[in-house]
Amino acid sequence: MESLANLESFVKAAEFGGFSAAARQLGLTPAAVSRNVAALEASLGVRLFERSTRRLALTEPGERFLQAVSGGLDSIRAAVDGLSAAGRPPAGVLKVSLAPAFGSDYILPLLPAFRALYPQVVPDWHFENRPPGTVFDLEAEGYDAAIGSGFELSPGIAARALAPVHVVAVAAPGYMAGRRLPRHPEDLATLDGIVLRSARTGRLRSWMLRNAGGGQAAAQQPPTMALNDPEAVCRAALLGLGVALVGMPHALPHLEIGTLVRLLPGWHAEAGTIALYHSDRLPLPAKTRAFIDFVTGQCRRQDLARRLAGRQPSRAPAAGVVDPAG
Repeated sequence: MESLANLESFVKAAEFGGFSAAARQLGLTPAAVSRNVAALEASLGVRLFERSTRRLALTEPGERFLQAVSGGLDSIRAAVDGLSAAGRPPAGVLKVSLAPAFGSDYILPLLPAFRALYPQVVPDWHFENRPPGTVFDLEAEGYDAAIGSGFELSPGIAARALAPVHVVAVAAPGYMAGRRLPRHPEDLATLDGIVLRSARTGRLRSWMLRNAGGGQAAAQQPPTMALNDPEAVCRAALLGLGVALVGMPHALPHLEIGTLVRLLPGWHAEAGTIALYHSDRLPLPAKTRAFIDFVTGQCRRQDLARRLAGRQPSRAPAAGVVDPAG
């Protein structure tokens, strides 16, 4: 009977179109994958791939063999993983992709407790900006999990919602000192606007705000300045340069300590959901399961979904801010 390593090398090489890509998925060298496939071909007595310096292509027998074994191989792998993990603590390198601001502010602080529980899991975390709409194939890139929003996901990926992405209007108390508070999104036209430029399309981002009564209105922001990174937009607001429309994940730490003040507290825009993404293949590796359960549990305990909801006012107007109703 063929070894599982030889079969896995063949299936991954076929799925990803080369020995190097398969090696990254399996944690082997390209030479080892090539040897495994050659051993499988020698045992079967057929050529499974046509090799050239430019590409690797399945032969007709290779196509038939792939269809015959790939589904069964998943079941065998799952059974082996389940047996080998039984009774053993989670261990191994945990490769995770995280949106930089959310990852730094909300997930990184959980790391000491996670490491205390699972000391044999080695975090390999990548903080990276992926523009909304970017296709993200976790398995092809070798990730165990990802946390972010706006991904276009490849088949076979599951998502667990962590919190909404609500966009709210904020400004520094110093900027608003002596200015009249806006009461309607149209009133933003009288204030300096720090506007987000889409890194993907190059266009200025406009927002449609809504309130609890179902009303909608476009935010009338004059583009006093344009920045192409959401965290930079938030930091520009902290510097007192104007009013910014930013996601609550960016704004909340500053609203809680008063370095930003929430404007138009009854209004917000909806920009998707922050989710934890992982393979939907079962059983998951113990390290991945431990990470998923830990993060989702901590988010529930911290009431993160409610705290990041833009429907609720986050803070009363700061001292020195003039309320037009006063």
